[in-house]
Amino acid sequence: MGAAPPASSGKLDNAAFRAQTDAIVANVEKVISGKTGAVRLALAVLLSEGHLLVEDVPGVGKTTLAKALARSVDCSVRRIQFTPDLLPSDVTGVSVFNQETRDFEFKPGAIFANLVVGDEINRASPKTQSALLECMEEGQVTVDGTTYALQAPFMVMATQNPIEMEGTYPLPEAQRDRFAARVAMGYPDREAELAMLNGHGATDPLEALRPVTDAAAVRALIGYVRAIHAAPAVTRYAVDISHATRINAELQLGASPRATIQLLRTARAIAALDGRDFVLPDDLRVLAVPVLAHRVIVAPEAQLNGRDAEQIVAELVGRLPLPAMPVERQAR
Repeated sequence: MGAAPPASSGKLDNAAFRAQTDAIVANVEKVISGKTGAVRLALAVLLSEGHLLVEDVPGVGKTTLAKALARSVDCSVRRIQFTPDLLPSDVTGVSVFNQETRDFEFKPGAIFANLVVGDEINRASPKTQSALLECMEEGQVTVDGTTYALQAPFMVMATQNPIEMEGTYPLPEAQRDRFAARVAMGYPDREAELAMLNGHGATDPLEALRPVTDAAAVRALIGYVRAIHAAPAVTRYAVDISHATRINAELQLGASPRATIQLLRTARAIAALDGRDFVLPDDLRVLAVPVLAHRVIVAPEAQLNGRDAEQIVAELVGRLPLPAMPVERQAR
C-alpha cells in the first residue's frame, strides 16, 4: 500500500488535477500507442498508493509502459532485472563492515527509490520475490533489525511473463495480493503497430521522454484522490463484490480485505481522472477484474472446465445488482 505522503501545502482543484494527470497520460502515450486504458490504470494505481503488475507475453511493451510512467515523473527511479540468481539483499540492501569506522554500514538496495521497475519479477526465486513484501505493504525495509523508511511516493511496477513460459516461478499468493491491479498489454491493433514502426524506426522515443511533473506534485495528486467521496452504498457494494468471490464455488480462494480496500482506493483515482469528486458503482464494476482477478485462485474443477479467474470475476460482478445511489454530486 506504500508509504504515506505528507499533506500537501496547497489546495489542488479539479482543473489543476486534470491538467497534471492529462499531461502524464499524454506523455506516456508518446511511446505507448493505442493503450490508453492500460496507461490510465497504471496512473490510477500510482495515485491510489498501490503497486502495478503488468503481465503479458514478451515484446508487447510491458517494460516500456513501466519505464515511460517512471520517466514522466521527475523523481528517483530504479530498475531491477529479476533473474534466478538475484538475492533478497540485492533488492533490500545489506549491512557491510566498514574497516575505517569499525562498524557495520547499511548499503541500500535497489528498492530505495520512488518508482521501482521490477522487470520479469517471476524469473526470480520465491525467496527473492518475498523480499518485496514488507516494502510494498508498509513502505519500509527492515535489515538486521533496523527499519528504514522508503520515500513517498513509492510504487513498484513489476512486469511478469505468463507462468507457462520457460524459466518462470509463479508469484506466491501473498505477493500477488500486494499488487493493487494487474494489467495485460495485449497486441496493438494494425494502425497502432504501424504508428509504432514509423515512430520507433530511427530513434527510441523513450530516450527523448522528459518529466512532466515531480514527486511533490504526485504527493499533492495523491492527497486529492484521498478526498474523493465514496457514499455508504458504494462502500457496501465494494464489500459485496469481494464477498461474492469468497462464496463462489468456482473459486478456491476469494479476495482478501486488502483487495476490498485497494478496489475502493483505485476507484477513487479513476473517478478523479474522470473529473468527478465521487465514486460511482460502475467504477467498482469496471475495476473488479484488474483489481481482483489476479488475487483469487480458481478451483481445480473450474480449471478443468476451461474457466479462468477473469471470466469468473466478470460474471459474478455482472450478476450483482447495482446499489441505489443518491443524487450525484457535482464535480469540483
